Amino acid sequence: MTSLMMILGIVIFVVGLLVSIAWHELGHLSTAKLFGIRVPQYMVGFGPTLFSRKKGDTEYGVKAIPLGGYIRMIGMFPPGADGKIEARSTSPFRSMVEDARAAAFEELQPGDESRLFYTRKPWKRVIVMFAGPFMNLILAIGLFFVVLMGFGVTQQTNVVSSVSPCVIQASANRDTCKAADAESPAKAAGLQPKDKIVSFNGVTTDKWNTLSDEIRESAGKTVPIVVERDGQQKTLTARIATNQVAKKDSSGQIVDGYVNAGFLGFTAATGVVHQDFGDSVSWMTDRVGDAVDSIVALPGKIPALWDAAFGDGPREQDSPMGVVGAARVGGEIFTMDIPATQQLAMALMLVAGFNLSLFLFNMLPLLPLDGGHIAGALWEALRRNLARVFRRPDPGPFDVAKLMPVAYVVAGIFVCFTILVLIADVVNPVKIS
Repeated sequence: MTSLMMILGIVIFVVGLLVSIAWHELGHLSTAKLFGIRVPQYMVGFGPTLFSRKKGDTEYGVKAIPLGGYIRMIGMFPPGADGKIEARSTSPFRSMVEDARAAAFEELQPGDESRLFYTRKPWKRVIVMFAGPFMNLILAIGLFFVVLMGFGVTQQTNVVSSVSPCVIQASANRDTCKAADAESPAKAAGLQPKDKIVSFNGVTTDKWNTLSDEIRESAGKTVPIVVERDGQQKTLTARIATNQVAKKDSSGQIVDGYVNAGFLGFTAATGVVHQDFGDSVSWMTDRVGDAVDSIVALPGKIPALWDAAFGDGPREQDSPMGVVGAARVGGEIFTMDIPATQQLAMALMLVAGFNLSLFLFNMLPLLPLDGGHIAGALWEALRRNLARVFRRPDPGPFDVAKLMPVAYVVAGIFVCFTILVLIADVVNPVKIS
């Protein structure tokens, strides 16, 4: 049964991956057609074609390897200085430029002169290239809202799970009291397991974040605490201690570091909590920030990733993870001993996180990523406007093809990194349980 659930989770993730890729390419396709650019192909996947059908100018199909997708647009790069595709050069870098230029015109047909990508105004090209990543962002936001507001997420509540007998600093890494430790305010006030904290210092505390913030801000104060116990409300009084506690972000997630703040001294029970719109937006904002930080920190994680793949180093929980690793996590989710609704919610979160990563990664201003083409179009718009302001001749389209040697280097780095992550995902995978 466990193996079947593992396979089910992997299949659900793969389907989510294919939908995400198709959705991304649909953004490029729809805007390209909107601006009159001819698109010969719309493909999901790479490698041998499993299925295809031509409708109008475009061949739609699915390929065997579900690791990406693409659309082909006519005239991605402008022709050479003489207005033609230049002959092959003996220079390897020049050959890269000419090969890219030739590929952009290889399916040129009569009448396509007015349907070339590079002939569109820069702002239209920006929209076409941005539309793909933007579709991933929209899908990520939609899935996050569905999970946060529809399914709810497992988090701490305002119900007491256990009471700490004493005050211990968070960095002490111990849960037993010493003779010198002061009694916790919660124990001194008579707080008990299963108590539901209804209000704290006059503030209604129907959410854990509200209660946590109020406790942290009440260091040194004597406050009334209203709890619900055995169906009746009871008022307790506690003098809040000052203690070293774990740092958290605005959505209540624990992050690295410690702060000195108010301390009551109890462990909150966990439960599935539905988020409202404001909490969902705050949560997503923090996750976007985390994702950006992860991309910035990516180069620094390569040594540990290498050690995890080829040495005896541990695989960190925040280690970069590829499609294979994510599929494995997707399978593992469905083997966890949690309600089926929470399994599905976690799977949707995984797909949403994947789409968020696709958006941010594709917005990097590097060829062959979408962000590289966006940067080229913006640079063309800038220099054409400057030429107009200073009454100089129009410099014409910016030849992005000249950057193809750099694009090949970037692509080579991405391929090497992908292989490294793939090996680590196979020999030393990230696990969630």
